[in-house]
Amino acid sequence: MVKKLVFALVAGGIVFSASACNTVKGAGEDIESVGQAGDDAIN
Repeated sequence: MVKKLVFALVAGGIVFSASACNTVKGAGEDIESVGQAGDDAIN
């Protein structure tokens, strides 16, 4: 029973970490596109 609980917690942590990485990557891409749009507007 304890092994199943530990496995479930570890699996949940991996899934949460993977989704967090995608979120951070997407935010970085959004910030980059805003910077590019500002640069294009100035030039």
